Amino acid sequence: MAERSRTFGAPDADGVGRDQDRPVSRVPSCLPRRMILALSDRPLARVLARFVPAAAVLSSAVPAHAGPLEALPSSGALATLAAGASLMALAAGIYAVRARTRRSRAERHLSERAQALRADVQALRALAAGSARGFILWRDGGRLESFGDAASAFSDTADAHALANGLVAWVGVEAVAALEGPLAALVREGTPFRILTRDRAAAPLQIEGRGVAGLRVIAAGEPAAGEGVGASTQAQALRAIFDGAPVPMWWRSPDGTLEAVNAAFEKAVACGAPEGAERSELLDQAAREAAEAAHRQGQPYAARVRVVAGGKRRLLDVVEAAGPYGAAGVAIDVTDQEAARVEHERSLAAHRRTLDQLNTAVVIFGPDDRVDFHNTAYERLFDLEPAFLDQRPSQSEVLERLRAARKVPEQADFRAWREQLRESYRGLEPMNDWWHLPGGQMLRVVAAPTAEGGVTFLFDDMSEHMALEGRYNSLIRIQGETLDGLAEAVAVFGSDGRLRLYNQAFLRLWSLSAQALGERPHIDAVAAMCRPKHGESGAWARIRNVITALDHREGETLRLETADKRVLDGAAQPLPDGGTMVTFRDVTDSVKVERALIERNEALEAADVLKNAFVGHVSYHLRTPLNSLIGYAHMLAEGVAGEMNPRQREFMTHVNQSADALRELIDDILDLATIDAGAMALDLDAVDVTATLEAAADSVRDLLESAGVRLELEWSGEPGTFIADGRRVRQILFNLLSNAIAVEPPGSAVTLRADRLRDALVLTVRDHGPGIDPATVEQLFQRFESAGGKRRGVGLGLSIVRSFMELHGGTVTLKPAPGGGTLAICVFPLDQRRHEAAA
Repeated sequence: MAERSRTFGAPDADGVGRDQDRPVSRVPSCLPRRMILALSDRPLARVLARFVPAAAVLSSAVPAHAGPLEALPSSGALATLAAGASLMALAAGIYAVRARTRRSRAERHLSERAQALRADVQALRALAAGSARGFILWRDGGRLESFGDAASAFSDTADAHALANGLVAWVGVEAVAALEGPLAALVREGTPFRILTRDRAAAPLQIEGRGVAGLRVIAAGEPAAGEGVGASTQAQALRAIFDGAPVPMWWRSPDGTLEAVNAAFEKAVACGAPEGAERSELLDQAAREAAEAAHRQGQPYAARVRVVAGGKRRLLDVVEAAGPYGAAGVAIDVTDQEAARVEHERSLAAHRRTLDQLNTAVVIFGPDDRVDFHNTAYERLFDLEPAFLDQRPSQSEVLERLRAARKVPEQADFRAWREQLRESYRGLEPMNDWWHLPGGQMLRVVAAPTAEGGVTFLFDDMSEHMALEGRYNSLIRIQGETLDGLAEAVAVFGSDGRLRLYNQAFLRLWSLSAQALGERPHIDAVAAMCRPKHGESGAWARIRNVITALDHREGETLRLETADKRVLDGAAQPLPDGGTMVTFRDVTDSVKVERALIERNEALEAADVLKNAFVGHVSYHLRTPLNSLIGYAHMLAEGVAGEMNPRQREFMTHVNQSADALRELIDDILDLATIDAGAMALDLDAVDVTATLEAAADSVRDLLESAGVRLELEWSGEPGTFIADGRRVRQILFNLLSNAIAVEPPGSAVTLRADRLRDALVLTVRDHGPGIDPATVEQLFQRFESAGGKRRGVGLGLSIVRSFMELHGGTVTLKPAPGGGTLAICVFPLDQRRHEAAA
C-alpha cells in the first residue's frame, strides 16, 4: 500500500510546488532494490539455470563419507569448479549492466509522466477551486491543450503558432498587450508571472503563468477579493519590489505552501545545489514551527535564526507576518553585523584589560550617564569602593560621593559646575580641564566623547609635576619671561653687579647690540656703553649705588634727558634674590604734551581773565553812561527842561533811536561774551506760547510802523505751554522779526506762526523779501554778518539766535520760502531732559 508525503518548499522549475501529494513506494527494508529487480527478471533465472548442472556434478564428485583430506577434490575438479564460478560471475555482471540501463530508462519515463501528471493535477485543482475560468497547457512538442473557457479559442490540434490568435480570442486585445513581456519571459526562461488586466468585456481579469518541467501553464480567472484593475499598477509595483529586493522574501498560502519567492530567496537556497534539483526551504523545521505557533496566537514571528544560505552558514533576522492571505516573510542577513559586534566586544574587552594596567585613572560613562567601565587606578585615586562602582552609578551620584570626600574642586555653585561638566556629552572634541582639589592635589582631566554617546574621563595626578613646574616658572618669571611683554626697557643685574637679563626695548633705547651684552658685562661697563646717550648726568651712578649696595638696599627713581632730547623715567628696584631690576620708560611725548597743555592752560586762564575784565568794563563803563544818556534824553523829550520846538524834537527822536540801538548792541555783545565764557544760565519755566507771540509782536510795533508793514500771528490748535526761558525766547523772536521787517516790502505782512508737534514746538517767521542764497545761509549765522535790507544791523542777531537755540537743545534754520521770501524755523524740543542737558 502506498502512503502520501508532503515537503514544504518553493515550486519546482516546472512550476509545480513540492508540496504536492505524491506516491512513495514501500519495499521491505531487508532487501536491496537492485536485488528485487534482479530476482523478478526472467532472463536472469535462465542464466542461473545453466549453471545448476555444473554445481550438481561438482557436489557429487566429493564422497559424503570422505575424511578431511579425502574430501578435497582433485585438480581436475578444482579447474572445473573455477571455470563455472567465472562463467557465473561474468553472466551476472552482463545482466546487471543491462538491468541498470532498462531501469534508468523506466525511471526517466516515469519521472516525465509524473511531471506531466503534476501539471495536469495543479491545473485541475485551480479549476476546482474556482480560481481560473480556463487555462492552456503548452508542452515541449509545441502542442497546446486548452481547458475551461479557453477550449473555444483553441482547437484540439492547436500548436505554438496559433497561441497569439487564440489568446486574442480568449482574453482580448488589452490583455494580450499586457501579456507581451511576461509571456515572452515565460516561454523563453519559464519565469512565472501574475498580472491584473481586463478581458474582452472590460471585466477584471487575473492571468497567471508558470513553467512546469517542460510545460507552460497559462490560467485566467477572476481576481482575488479586494483586487482589481485599479490595483494592478500597485500590485505590479509591489511585485517589482518583491522580485528586486536584495534580501530573501516569500509568501505562503494559508496551508503553509510556498506560493512565491523572490530571486534573493532562490539564490540563497539554490546556491551549491545541482542543476534541476528541487528548491529547499530557507528556514529549518524548528523556525517554521515557531512561526506557525506565533501566527496561531495572532502575533507576527520575529527571531534571529541560523541558516545555510548561499552555501554558507548565515545569521538572519527573520520577520514573518500572517493574515487571511497566508503569511509573508523577509530575512535580513546580519551575519556581518553580528561578526562586527562580536569583534567589537572582543576588542573592547582587550582595551579594558589594557586600561586596567595603566596608572592613569580611567572611567567610562555610557549614553545612559552610568558607569560602564573603570580601572583600578580610578578606584585608588578617588578611594571609591569597587562594590559601589559595580552598581553602575550615574555621574551625578559619583560626583556627589566625591564631593562628600572633598575629591572635586571647591565650587561656589556646585550644581552649575556639574551641569557644565555634562557638556562633554554633547561635544565633538575632547575637553581638557584642571581640577585643583582641596587637599592640594592637581588633576589633569580629559573628557573624550565616545561614538556610542558616552564619555571617557582620564585623570592624571599632576601634583608633583606641577610643583616642579611651579618652581621652575618662578625662576623664569624672575629672570625674564615677564620682561618680554613690557614696553619699558628692562635690565636685571645680579648680586655681583653683572648683567643677567635684558629685553629688546633696552637694546633699542640705548642703541646696544646683543653681542656687546653677551658676555654679561658689569654695571660699570654697561654705564660706559650708554654714556653717549645720557652724557654725564650722574643717573647711572645712582643706579650703580643701588646695584652694588650691601645693606639697606632701597629702590631709586629718577628722570634724565638724553643727548637727543628724549626724557626717560628710570627706576632701580632690588629683587629678593639679591639682584636689581633697572627699568627705563620713554616719557618724551607725554612730557611734551604736558608742557603744551600747561602753557595752553596758562594762556586760556589769562584770556579768560582778560575777557571777564572786558565784560566787566563794558558793563560798567558803557552801560552806565548809556543809561544816563537815555534817561536824560527821555526827560528832555518829555519837556522837563522846557518845551522844545519841532526841530529839537526831531533831533531828540534820533538821539533816542541811536541810544536804543547802542543799548541793543551792548546787550548782544554782553550776551555773546557770557555764552562764550560758559556763564550763561537759562531760567527754565513753563512758557505760554500765545502770550509769547503777542509779547514779541509788541516789541517790534515801532519797527512795523516805521517800515510800513504789518505782522500776522498764526497757530494751529491750542499751542499750550512748553519749558523754556521766556525772556530768551522773546529775544530770539525779536531778532528774527527785526531781520524780517528790515527786508519786508512796504504794505506787505510778516508772518509769525506756531505749530505744536508730538515732540517739538516749531516757531516760524516768514517774510516776502528778496530771499536768501542757500549757499550763504551758514555765513549769515557768523558774527558781524548782515543780510542787508533797509535797516542793516551789526550782524549779531542770528548768531545770538543760534546760541540761544543751542542752549535750549533746539535748532534754527533759514531756507527760501515757497513763492519768494525767507523762512526762519526754530524747533524747541518738548523733552525737558534735552533742555537741561543743553543748558
